[in-house]
Amino acid sequence: MKARSVVLKERPEGIPKQSDFEVVTSDVGTPQENEIQVQNVCMSVDPYMRGRMVDRKSYVPPFQIGEVLTGGAIGKVVDSNHSDFNIGDYVSSHYGWREAFTAPADGIEKLGNLKASPSTYLGAIGMPGMTAYVGLLEVGSLKEEETVFVSGAAGAVGSIVGQIAKIKNCKVIGSAGSAEKVSLLSDELGFDYAFNYHDGPILGHLREAAPEGLDIYFDNVGAEHLQSALMHMRPFGRIPLCGAIAQYNDTEPRPGPNNLAMAIGLGLTLKGFIVSHYDHLRQQFREDMETWVNDGKVKSKETIYSGIETAGDAFIGLFTGANTGKMIVDLEE
Repeated sequence: MKARSVVLKERPEGIPKQSDFEVVTSDVGTPQENEIQVQNVCMSVDPYMRGRMVDRKSYVPPFQIGEVLTGGAIGKVVDSNHSDFNIGDYVSSHYGWREAFTAPADGIEKLGNLKASPSTYLGAIGMPGMTAYVGLLEVGSLKEEETVFVSGAAGAVGSIVGQIAKIKNCKVIGSAGSAEKVSLLSDELGFDYAFNYHDGPILGHLREAAPEGLDIYFDNVGAEHLQSALMHMRPFGRIPLCGAIAQYNDTEPRPGPNNLAMAIGLGLTLKGFIVSHYDHLRQQFREDMETWVNDGKVKSKETIYSGIETAGDAFIGLFTGANTGKMIVDLEE
């Protein structure tokens, strides 16, 4: 069986280009003992992958030139040489950026009966949803009726953060990069206040939205968002540091916030986290999020590209504002 996949052709400088990626065709092989063959149904592209395209030490090894990229994917078993996996089973794996693969079954998750669409298990019920869940509830120690600000609020993680905060009866403020995304936050996702960060100083919006200050700032962006939030935190506020997409494509060092001293007198907690640090909460997250999605309390927003050949464009779109919610590449024919 032959299938297409995407390899890293060149290391991006600045915002990635289509020429940084190459689609190749190869034989996926036949499952040997304890292996399975999977036809991917959909795959994920995520901002964190940009860091892996740089040859530097990080919490995960960098991608190598000529290497097939990896990322989250949902697929169906089409051949099995493992007693726990049957043909037709849905599975979750990190063998994304490819149409099909054969691999050891260890490390591949059997999903059982799906309680939502397959792509939802890459978004709200997948890694972005769990990132929002643990970042807000565990790292941020959210309490009922607090005031929460989330940047990148129309993205895969931010949109879920805001909806969880509303479930917990909090006041929710979100920033996004277009009028359409602001309308989504206010009209569909239930945010109390949403603003376009291109429309005037961020601090001004925060003062208008929450004169009383912020209890939690969920940071997906960094840069001016972080600086502004630090100026408007309440005493003993918490700042989960989830991402810094504003600087992922920088070619020169960007000056950091110059007001970190605010955290001293206010007793703020700034804590970075990686979702895999909280694997012990995976089952509880899955149960909660499946319930919220099926009850309509969490809406899973998606932007969908079709075909493995569009994976590079979908990834680039993460940094140009092309996505609302989770960016998905549909691989079904």
